Amino acid sequence: MSNSVRFRPIAAGAAVLSILAVLSACEAGGDREKPESGKDTHSVKHARGVSEVIAETDEVVTLEPLELDTAVALGVTPLGAAVASNVTGIPEYLEADGVESVGTVPEPDLEAIAALEPELILGTESRHSKLYGKLEDIAPTVFIASQADSWRDNALLVGDALGRRAEASELLEEVDDRCAAIRDEHDIDGETAQMIRPRDEATLSLYGPSSFAGSLLECVGYTIPDQIWADGLQADISPENAVDALADAVFVTVDDVSDDSGIPEVVAGNSDAFPDVTPVDTSYWVSGVGPKGAHKVLDDIEAYLDAHA
Repeated sequence: MSNSVRFRPIAAGAAVLSILAVLSACEAGGDREKPESGKDTHSVKHARGVSEVIAETDEVVTLEPLELDTAVALGVTPLGAAVASNVTGIPEYLEADGVESVGTVPEPDLEAIAALEPELILGTESRHSKLYGKLEDIAPTVFIASQADSWRDNALLVGDALGRRAEASELLEEVDDRCAAIRDEHDIDGETAQMIRPRDEATLSLYGPSSFAGSLLECVGYTIPDQIWADGLQADISPENAVDALADAVFVTVDDVSDDSGIPEVVAGNSDAFPDVTPVDTSYWVSGVGPKGAHKVLDDIEAYLDAHA
């Protein structure tokens, strides 16, 4: 299981004192002396300014799923990661053993982060702005501006922070090359596609061309039907208006692709409007938002196109 966690046996008393010392410094607003690694450093420009970080480190904690995905894609297994939920843990599709959960994305666990003694923390201004000073007291911290920004730009910033920007750029080129190969093999010019994310009984979310999954659907040649996109990313509709999600190819995100009950009845029970619906994994169609997640999305799109060739 890639949800496994890595435990580091340490003396209980020393661990408690170390954590309390870090949190005390955080509360006092004092500066924590950064680890003296003797390693080269480089400057990284990010949402909070410019930070001096170790030029290439694997000792990292990520607070955003896209940062975890990109780090793993770059060959870095983080010490810890904030997860979408404590129930789901580290996404299985990453096949990343030994990553310790350090709270959830909305509420990272500072004690757990400090105990791992990272050399770098990656977070998000839109989610973690109030924690920046406390995180900086633990280790140099780099923030992307928002998880809603271009996933490609965010991947490049993560690559920069990890001292692997050139490698991150190569990963994005690989995604583009694969899109082109799928587009060349399957003649879908003019066909439409839609991704539906069931939020609750009253809301279905559609994702636009600027979103992660939407950009990949258009990358292979699909067109996403027009909607009024909030921030260019998504449009929420009620189940009564589910027909607004009509498209030639319809993908519905679910927690378990083997369980059709995750598809809303207004879609699953309306075969006239939705004759062909494909369940896809929420963990990478919505949450992954990185090079590894991109290839998993393309796997699903390619499998769908092969089955309908």
